[in-house]
Amino acid sequence: MSIIVSVVKDGQAVMAADSLVTLGERRIPAESSSVSKIRRVGDALVAIAGWNVYDDVLSDYLSARRKVQLQNRKDIFAFFNDFWQALHKTYSFVNDSVDASDSPFGSLDSTFLIHNRSGIYLVTSDMGVLPFERFYAIGSGAAYALGSLEALYDTDMTAEQIARRSVEIAIQLDVSCGAPVVVERVD
Repeated sequence: MSIIVSVVKDGQAVMAADSLVTLGERRIPAESSSVSKIRRVGDALVAIAGWNVYDDVLSDYLSARRKVQLQNRKDIFAFFNDFWQALHKTYSFVNDSVDASDSPFGSLDSTFLIHNRSGIYLVTSDMGVLPFERFYAIGSGAAYALGSLEALYDTDMTAEQIARRSVEIAIQLDVSCGAPVVVERVD
């Protein structure tokens, strides 16, 4: 599970995440794992809250692409549409019946947070792309982080301080989140 937040304030844009990796009920301490939940893709920061295998799948998918555009909502939707198709064509272990409900849409069964110069974008499990102006959070600790983001945003704190503190609060309150906090700046 995870906590990942993005904040834009006073010209500063950052993404922060916890470092805990879990495998079912097992917690893998950060000292034993070198997986970062935040990755740079072109000029954007991309983070995933969901299945660990997405790190490998996304790395493999990106390695076959020379230039990836994640500059705006349209680019992000186009990227995930192509990614969705590749998931089902290239990766034979992908379950085609996740969330088999009344929904006419498939499910990524994970959420993604994209942060670039144009803003913060949530990619929902049904591949909807939602923009946010000031902040957003994903992962199991998101409810705690969103509350702290709302409470801290109009204080004297910088974007980086707000992001870091919100992740720390989620780590304190959600058993599926763990230190240390990693912070990356949007270029």
